[in-house]
Amino acid sequence: MRSVEEHCRAALALGAALPPIRVPLLEAVGCVLAEEVTAAWPLPSFDNTSMDGYAVRAGDLAGASESAPVTLHVIDDVAAGHLPSRAVEPGSAVRIMTGARMPQGADAVVPVEWTDAGTEVVSITRVPDIGAHVRLRGEDVREGDALIPAGTVVTSRQIALLAAAGRGEVSVHPRPRVAVLSTGDELVEPGEPLDEGRIADSNSFMLMAAVMEAGGLPHRAGPVPDDEDALRAALEREAARSDLIMSTGGVSMGAYDTVKAVLSQTGSVEFVKVAMQPGMPQGLGRVGSVPIITLPGNPVSAYVSFEIFVRPLIRRMRGCAWVDRARVDAICGRAFTSPAGKTQFARVTIDVDDRGVIAFPEGAQGSHILGGLARAHALAVIPPEVTRVDEGDSLVLIDLSPDD
Repeated sequence: MRSVEEHCRAALALGAALPPIRVPLLEAVGCVLAEEVTAAWPLPSFDNTSMDGYAVRAGDLAGASESAPVTLHVIDDVAAGHLPSRAVEPGSAVRIMTGARMPQGADAVVPVEWTDAGTEVVSITRVPDIGAHVRLRGEDVREGDALIPAGTVVTSRQIALLAAAGRGEVSVHPRPRVAVLSTGDELVEPGEPLDEGRIADSNSFMLMAAVMEAGGLPHRAGPVPDDEDALRAALEREAARSDLIMSTGGVSMGAYDTVKAVLSQTGSVEFVKVAMQPGMPQGLGRVGSVPIITLPGNPVSAYVSFEIFVRPLIRRMRGCAWVDRARVDAICGRAFTSPAGKTQFARVTIDVDDRGVIAFPEGAQGSHILGGLARAHALAVIPPEVTRVDEGDSLVLIDLSPDD
């Protein structure tokens, strides 16, 4: 029986970061930068004001107060996007709006709230410091500075910087196209009536969502009936348009486990038992040149297997520097048992008190219990040699919170 760690390494070995492509700026959201982006010009690119007010020479306002305001002549009016037409000379001021270029001669901006808002002559009641309310050229970013390193996941924050730096497109690793293929004669579409012995195809919808959360681009292929010809046709179709294929169901030892029957004939997919609970029957390999990972059909087994084996591979294919979820130290809040010789991934809910993070097993741990999975905040990783976890024992959790 293969260890979890061995199967993780085998899954990650199936793929690497997808080759970079250049995309328009907004298409880069959620992708990983494949280049270091440097500044073509400084930010800000010119001295400008951070306030609506008056550009002045601070020395002209010595002694200004509420009881003894200083009066200056207003010689120009500058809105954002327009250039000043005159320099500020002793005894004068330029009315100026936020973001407008500072006129020559001025060394500070007086907020309009410190004035009577005059348009020809302005009375000012406070003395600004030199440089007050002035954004200096290059104070954020200097020309040639590294803005964003390669390997960064592009979010709205990076988009703002890239746009400000004048980048209309960037080089990124594309998000992998993932085919989600569910199999079984028993499957019906969610929302349709269930005949006796049929079940809704929850797995493919769950895994589609999981792929999206991992940053991939999923498409649903199926459900495919338990027919070898139909499955071969589906695999051939998906291999032509996908970067990764993921199937669920049909990998155990049953007489109608079609996925295993078909893929075992190719010689490039191996089926193994992994020492874990839930999710022991696993398979991986290639259909042609396209990686495929086959997951068990029980829904919790499929989800846990995705988290442990598929999600890291998707993140590697995206070019992410870090492929694993965050691990959190916790304390067991209620005792539970674990199977000997297998790594258990126990669904837990968490609470926080003065001791730290407290983890509680979430109900029955059967591989079909979707209610407990939906309520879980994390997976507690119980090593193969541990058969009982007592209240107060230390735990390591895989945090299932959304990331990126």
